[in-house]
Amino acid sequence: MRPRHDDPEIDESIEARDLDKGARAELKTLSKENADWVARHLVAASELLDDDPELAHQHALSAARRAGRIAVVRETLAITAYATGDFALALRELRTYRRISGSNEQLPLMVDSERGVGRPDRALEVGRAVDRSTLPAAVQVGLAIAMSGARLDLGQPEIALAELEIPQLDPDRAFSYSPALFSAYAEVLEELGRAAEAATWRARADRAEAALGGPAEAESIEIFEVEIDELPDEAISDEAISDEASVEPDDADVAAPADSGDAPAPAPAPEAGDDFDGDPGDVLEDDVAAVLAEGAALEADENEGTPGGPVPRED
Repeated sequence: MRPRHDDPEIDESIEARDLDKGARAELKTLSKENADWVARHLVAASELLDDDPELAHQHALSAARRAGRIAVVRETLAITAYATGDFALALRELRTYRRISGSNEQLPLMVDSERGVGRPDRALEVGRAVDRSTLPAAVQVGLAIAMSGARLDLGQPEIALAELEIPQLDPDRAFSYSPALFSAYAEVLEELGRAAEAATWRARADRAEAALGGPAEAESIEIFEVEIDELPDEAISDEAISDEASVEPDDADVAAPADSGDAPAPAPAPEAGDDFDGDPGDVLEDDVAAVLAEGAALEADENEGTPGGPVPRED
């Protein structure tokens, strides 16, 4: 028998229209009353994810009980399961989401979930099964970070570093994914005992984050490229363009939470008002040379003789 599930209360301030239009479009196959009810639970899940992942997961379960064939619902359930550490459930739900939607957007989370259940070898297999050139840039970066983590799990730091040496590892340009990529690269350099280089890349991560206006959202679907015209201290405004993805329902049943660790999955948390399955688009193509130049003199003094970084290689 399926475990009993009591629907959590939804704050009265949350309305169905708070869900982004792409996700709402997926709910059109439901009755109006049911679609509104599911939408409110999805919004509640996204709003609670950072502060109370357990409660967010309860909201996602409630939505899945009434709309188990909707891709965005299964995706949300996977994300909340991952946030609570139930990697087996997260992986199972991510597989269902990919089967319904046909999307590889959450591939990095799948790889990381395999790591979560203690299968780094399987994580590498999952990551290698897809042609990376077909993935959006942000997804390629997320996948590289997850694959690098799997290499570290296997005690292969040199290969972990190579996994991150992708074209997006460009110290002269700042995208929404750059801070996370630069930080991951710094961590592996630290693991290899290359402290000076690690410090350089951490500084680049900090400057890229500052140029982009602060910490990246949990789910970096849009890609931002920022340019500073000799004004490194001025505020920067970002615009985002995202495309809505179509969804084809299938007959997958909603999986109940599992205590066992036979299935895993990771993924960024969907924010209310964001497309759950949008394709990233480049915006504000700019040159961050001025921002990155800030501190360049300091780097030159402190790291004299230290290579500025690897030459990104094509996968």
